[in-house]
Amino acid sequence: MVELPGGTFRMGSDRFYPEERPVRETRVDAFSIDRHPVTVEDFGRFVEATGYVTWAEKAPNAADFPDADPADLVAGSLVFRKTEGPVDLRDFRHWWNWTPDADWRHPEGPGSDVTGRQLHPVTHVAYADAAAYAEWAGKSLPTEAEWEYAARGGLDSATFTWGEEFAPEGRMMANTWQGEFPWQNLGTDGFEGTSPVGRFPPNGFGLHDMAGNVWEWMVDAVDASSPRPCCVPQSADGRFPRHVIKGGSHLCAPNYCLRYRPAARQAEAVDTSTSHIGFRCVVRP
Repeated sequence: MVELPGGTFRMGSDRFYPEERPVRETRVDAFSIDRHPVTVEDFGRFVEATGYVTWAEKAPNAADFPDADPADLVAGSLVFRKTEGPVDLRDFRHWWNWTPDADWRHPEGPGSDVTGRQLHPVTHVAYADAAAYAEWAGKSLPTEAEWEYAARGGLDSATFTWGEEFAPEGRMMANTWQGEFPWQNLGTDGFEGTSPVGRFPPNGFGLHDMAGNVWEWMVDAVDASSPRPCCVPQSADGRFPRHVIKGGSHLCAPNYCLRYRPAARQAEAVDTSTSHIGFRCVVRP
């Protein structure tokens, strides 16, 4: 972990999406934060020690989905599938697929595994899964203010965690989507899916992957009036509480979801697990 002193910073942005406004002066106390997102290897140690079963590995409760076909109430998670060409970006069903038996061990569903991906961020974790890991590790999930303070790396009000230019001198600084989402990924950064943690330069506080790679769960709950997420389906009836996720992911593209920035935020239903949401932890004195 990296120890950070307390400090005051300007949180949010007035230049991008409405949910990031207004810019406000925010104070955080000293805390420590994981240098990178929790990895598959980290999460595997937790599961081995506790026998924990994630949300995606359990069939949904029929009472929570009264209109669902019982045949669809099976364990699984949401998996991104690149489309063959341009599609209507207002309909996430073009690229998100509910995949039975997709989970943290099987990121693309049956037949896939995490061999060779032990150092990638763990995915397909719902909010409760992240919170359970944090408790086991003697840590906590970060507040939105703590996370954004850490992500800025001392660059108050900068657009990105590394400054103002997206790719300084042509160097890719994070795992994001280059090209036209969701069909054309140019792979300029060397990856199409998640990447091993630490493959891109750290920010000013020595923290990796504070932009792109995977979204990260925050402890902060948000109300029902918050904008729906751009990147994943939302519980249609709003019966599940929502929490903030930060950081953007490898699926964020300028033409669709320019959210690989410290100020960016989304409200995500706690029952949601996908192939692009993970987390990291903090410790407070």
